[in-house]
Amino acid sequence: MNILFIFSIADYQSPEKPLPSPIDLQFGISYISSFLKSKGHKTKLLVLTRETSQKIIDKHLKKFNPKLVCFTSVASEYKFISKIAKYIKSNYPEKYLLIGGPHVTLNPSEAIKDSFDAVCVGEGESPSLELTEQLEKNEQPDKIDNLWIKNKNKIQKNKTREFIQDLDAFPSPDRGMWNEWINIFGDKHSILLGRGCPFQCTYCSNHALKKISEGKYVRFRSVDKIINELKEIVEEFPETKEVYFQVETIGINEKFAKELCSKLRIFNIKNKKLEYGINLRVTPNADYKKFFKSFKEANFKFINIGLESGSQRVREEILKRHYSNKDIFHAVKSAKKYGLKTRLFVMIGLPGENLKDFKETIKCCRICQPEGIYYGIFFPYAGTELYSYCKTNKLLPKNLNGSMERRKAVLDTKEFPKKEVQKQYIWFYYNVYKGYKPTHILLLNVIINTIKGNHIMNIISRRIYGFPPINKLIKQIKSP
Repeated sequence: MNILFIFSIADYQSPEKPLPSPIDLQFGISYISSFLKSKGHKTKLLVLTRETSQKIIDKHLKKFNPKLVCFTSVASEYKFISKIAKYIKSNYPEKYLLIGGPHVTLNPSEAIKDSFDAVCVGEGESPSLELTEQLEKNEQPDKIDNLWIKNKNKIQKNKTREFIQDLDAFPSPDRGMWNEWINIFGDKHSILLGRGCPFQCTYCSNHALKKISEGKYVRFRSVDKIINELKEIVEEFPETKEVYFQVETIGINEKFAKELCSKLRIFNIKNKKLEYGINLRVTPNADYKKFFKSFKEANFKFINIGLESGSQRVREEILKRHYSNKDIFHAVKSAKKYGLKTRLFVMIGLPGENLKDFKETIKCCRICQPEGIYYGIFFPYAGTELYSYCKTNKLLPKNLNGSMERRKAVLDTKEFPKKEVQKQYIWFYYNVYKGYKPTHILLLNVIINTIKGNHIMNIISRRIYGFPPINKLIKQIKSP
């Protein structure tokens, strides 16, 4: 049977080639696609932007003629995706529409009211296959765990199955489905190491997602399976030089990390010497010498560390992240000692944060001087603890628009007014690296952030993004 996957992106390179590189592919539908293909079904991907015309959607539906259309959506994309689903259901009523992903998993009652025929709550591989098999037999979908199904005037709310414990049971993710949508292939790729997170960060969906099913939530794939996928990537994309391992944090499983590093070192000797990067969650009084020594031996070049806020009060009282700035300084210093470049994650304009708190973030980053910083404005995602906090305290705007997610301030508090949040976002990179990096690079970043935070300017900038001098400077800013 033919299954069409639909994915949308708001911040894109071009309408025709919206994804910047292979590292930006979405793993959820990639795994479901490869699983369905392994069972003999045909899949195809359609990536939408705000500029995609209805003619393009019609073209894919008519040419590929899918019986099942699968959507995925983060919170900020849901309104757009629901409109697309409404269009398809109105013009192609025979198509069966299924949606999944973290947002609808946490808000199924909202999604089932829209044009979708079924909503997937939780992991989607097995329910997608069971749904496909029933549709292939022209049966009315029924009693499929993890799915809420519309059946005439009723909604069948089936139970959620346990979290998948054997992640090795599935084939490698379908990377080929993304090829026609990637702007520049380059030499960087990513591999998913596992699923789930043990921490309770209030801004993240993990604390809520782990409650939807029984079974162990934090799971890792086997190292051998990961190495096999690495070999597949190198064979398919021989230009590969760097691989980013996606995992919430590598620090919670020392045995796994040690085995991974050991086998990556052997892979680099026998096959092709690659560079690697990974995420690390800092914990109190941790000694990372063993980790970083293993990383260096395996040719890791960078680690991403979540600072989020330089204010310990904000971290502990608002974010439920318990570590000191000294812990952060120690981790960054130790990483640099072993030749690892560091990148910090930072949020601006958190509920309960004030300007004094945020200046502690700037101070902390200036002390660390990481090679890179991933920073953005706080956005409240429905289903998270911080979203509920914002709603209870009436901090949410009447229209929570996600089109400028993480680039446009949405909260407006007395302690940290919206205009001040936007200003700090625009000048953050400059304030952190002033005196450490060339002034023209810092000022260019100010211009770029100003454009990113303005809807009209943002659209116009995409038309000139490929202009060589600008593109070169942007790469200098982004690359550590």
